[in-house]
Amino acid sequence: MPPSWKSTRTLLLLLTLSLFVLYAVVRRHRLPPPNHRNAAYYRSAFLSTASNATVAAYLRALTRRPHLAGTPLSLSAAVYVQSQFRAQGLTTRMSNFSALLSYPKHASVAARFRNGTVLPIRLAEPSALRNGVVAPYHAYSPSGAAYGAAVFLNYGREEDYTALAAAGAEVTGCVGIVRRGAGMSRHDAAANAAAHGVAAVLMYTEDAYEEGFERGTVMEGLGDPLTPGWAGIDGGEKLRSDDPRVTGKFPGVPSLPLSKAGAATILSSLEGASSPNEWRRIGRVGPGPIFINFTYEGELKMKPIHSVFAVIEGSEEPDRYVLLGNHRDAWTYGAVDPNSGTAALLDLGRRFSHLLSLGWMPRRTIVLCSWDAEEFGMIGSTEWVEQNIVNLGSKATVYFNVDCAVQGPGLFVSTTPQLDDVFVEVTKQVRDPDSGNILYEQWTAANNGVKDIGRLSRVDSDFAPFLHHAGVPSIDLYYGSEFPVYHTAFDSYEWMVKFGDPSFQRHVTVAGIWGLVALRLSDEPVLPFNYVSYAVELQEYNRILETMLKGTVSLNPISAAIQEFTAAAHETEEEAKKLRADPGTDEITVLKKRMLNDRLMVAERGFLDPEGLPTRQWFKHLIYGPVGNSDNKIDFFPGVANAMIGQGKDDAVAAIEHEIWRVARGIERAACGLRGDFSCR
Repeated sequence: MPPSWKSTRTLLLLLTLSLFVLYAVVRRHRLPPPNHRNAAYYRSAFLSTASNATVAAYLRALTRRPHLAGTPLSLSAAVYVQSQFRAQGLTTRMSNFSALLSYPKHASVAARFRNGTVLPIRLAEPSALRNGVVAPYHAYSPSGAAYGAAVFLNYGREEDYTALAAAGAEVTGCVGIVRRGAGMSRHDAAANAAAHGVAAVLMYTEDAYEEGFERGTVMEGLGDPLTPGWAGIDGGEKLRSDDPRVTGKFPGVPSLPLSKAGAATILSSLEGASSPNEWRRIGRVGPGPIFINFTYEGELKMKPIHSVFAVIEGSEEPDRYVLLGNHRDAWTYGAVDPNSGTAALLDLGRRFSHLLSLGWMPRRTIVLCSWDAEEFGMIGSTEWVEQNIVNLGSKATVYFNVDCAVQGPGLFVSTTPQLDDVFVEVTKQVRDPDSGNILYEQWTAANNGVKDIGRLSRVDSDFAPFLHHAGVPSIDLYYGSEFPVYHTAFDSYEWMVKFGDPSFQRHVTVAGIWGLVALRLSDEPVLPFNYVSYAVELQEYNRILETMLKGTVSLNPISAAIQEFTAAAHETEEEAKKLRADPGTDEITVLKKRMLNDRLMVAERGFLDPEGLPTRQWFKHLIYGPVGNSDNKIDFFPGVANAMIGQGKDDAVAAIEHEIWRVARGIERAACGLRGDFSCR
């Protein structure tokens, strides 16, 4: 071999070796491409790739058939979502659990009138809508039969039973008719009925279609009832289905959904006591003379559930997660609930994939989450959170939930307060889908110039396990407040095209907000959190509570803790402003930003208490969480709110004081987390 060739070959070998070494260094340090920091370019590219037709196609595919959790069609929907993520070039995973789900076997309701006429009450939507749709039922309702006089229970609140007793209406042994609303869950309405001796319950929704039946769950709490507090993995521990810890989550009487038309047939025939004025309903409440023959038989089955994930690994902080989630399972076709959100989630994957092709890499890891079995009680997300609680505690930056992306007109959002600013700023970058104006202007104009941001004490979607159990800062977003096809067989693609969002522009807007917020949370070197907003919110809660308690209990512990938290929030925000303005990429500056981000991320965990809420220990968050009774007048400090129900009893003051101290300690822990000192004292 000629010497010149040998030297050339040696040079080529050295060059090849150098390239391999360089590649290894790049992989090791996750060096971003040169234009990684051009955030405006990528956000503009994200918005420019919006496609109404693509979102519509996703929704059409998702809603061709019903896909109730635990059924073969539900698995088909999971496979479809995973295949779409894979087609976009994203890394996918599927997480499988087994859970106790509930299904109907037989139901019948008949009305017997004074003259002896018996009229069967229809328990299904028109046959044209029932192509494989499950019969209307309440998941986890006990089986049972009852024959009793019909009585109208209004919303089924304790105050409603007090009003009925005052009017002389005896409800024991009756079949109760309940209208859904006033913050009462199906479980609470049925459980209250059982406590008052009602034999069975029929529930209807006033703003639903005449022939629509609102399916739903009557289980109390979240997650698989057989694995309370731990994940339902195959081969893992499971309680027996007859264990009191399981059966105690189900109401003591059977219940069924009733259509508005069916309710009208029964209610129009009632006599007896007059409806109380405060119910704002003209008519009689019974009991009788109409009698109801009620039968329901259900079954509990262990079923596999499947949650699907698409992962876009972060380039510089791959161990910090921005989680974007929506559930996929539906009672029926689920065009609004939940697959308007699923279609938007798939569109996020498509648009993020396009950004990746342009050279974008998120700083932090983005995880797109498609949950299963949400309708039965947030089971898919809860089991996953319980299984991954340690990693979430140390690595989860934020969880952004979109359940029913589009129900109708109008923007509705709830957040933990440190996320207010980033959400508001994004609304100034997108257009309102109906007016064409800047969304922020339209949104605030609709609320008398106020940024109407709700909070997350509700327990009605998949943000609940992330915030209430794991302490992850969270957002919940949807367009439209209510819709008449909720949980009925009318919730179809055809309804969406005719009424919900004919042009799919609202879907595009929701996806735009979702994606832009995610880009900021995943890309910005310093997380766009502002705990000053949290401090202001806590101060307002303290003021409201002080007014309600009227000096009967001292709020000094909470006041002092809020003062400490406020100081920490202002100090942290000043530090964040300085670091955001520092473009330095040296190791010290990068480390300072990382350390600050960790404090911003974990401060929310300070509000968790390992003992949980009284009687609801699984719920750990002391600022936001479920209140145990519809009589509560506040939707914050749930432990305090629940203790206040007993005001007037001998031990009530001591219970309230203890909960006040617990809240104060939680706020102090959050302040300590923000400061990040070696020792808080």
